[in-house]
Amino acid sequence: MALKTFKPYTKSTRTTVLVDRKNIWKGSPYKKLTRGKISSGGRNNLGRITSRAKGAGHKKRYRIIDFHRNKIDMTGIVERIEYDPNRSSHIALINYEDKTKTYIICPQNINVGDKIVSGLKKEVKIGNCMPLSDIPPGTQVHNVELNTGAGGKLARSAGASVTLSGIDDEYAIIKLSSGETRKVRKDCKATIGVVSNPDQKNIKIGKAGRNRWRGKRPLTRGVAMNPVDHPHGGGEGKTAGGRNPVSPWGQSAKGLKTRRPQRSDKFIISRRKKRRDN
Repeated sequence: MALKTFKPYTKSTRTTVLVDRKNIWKGSPYKKLTRGKISSGGRNNLGRITSRAKGAGHKKRYRIIDFHRNKIDMTGIVERIEYDPNRSSHIALINYEDKTKTYIICPQNINVGDKIVSGLKKEVKIGNCMPLSDIPPGTQVHNVELNTGAGGKLARSAGASVTLSGIDDEYAIIKLSSGETRKVRKDCKATIGVVSNPDQKNIKIGKAGRNRWRGKRPLTRGVAMNPVDHPHGGGEGKTAGGRNPVSPWGQSAKGLKTRRPQRSDKFIISRRKKRRDN
């Protein structure tokens, strides 16, 4: 995929940079693998806002993705590669031998007409799915299961991948893109390759309207509010808030660790890299 720029006819097109989708399917999705999607708009079942700055966004249908890859030993052919408005990566429509069709997360360097398969002891080829125990160390994989048979949970967004470091007894050691190294059972399945659309991180929105299409509403700064509305509000003239950054309900917004101890902590060998604030 390449990036697409525009001639500066307007202020927004001058700075807009988007992903060029000229090789992506232009038609409608396969309707049997879609369902309606109702946007909450940040409201709960009582109609109260629980997540600020969220809107409905453009109307779209949800594409049902096969994260389990349970068509064992059944060859599938890539029928087309599609855009999915619900995720950053592209998706591929797969046509199997038994005439069934599924959507999968599309990896990089896969083309229409390519054949893929899931199962034990398969060829290490982009798009093939197999247990981690059958994959050689150093291979980049995506859509990795955390629990056997539960479906892929790791490395599903655009450009994401996980590196298999090795096998240790009953576990496979994997390194995530965040820098975290952890163990998962070696019979968990993963798909060979890196997720498609790596240029997604380089796009520039260009105008506020495109964020509204994506369901993002404007967010008012706390220092611009009144004291009744936010802890940072009020004051004579322009102020910096008068205290460390907090949410409207007083919870620390920077540096407070909110992650509770999990049963899965014992599988983490080393934590992710600490973010450096410039």
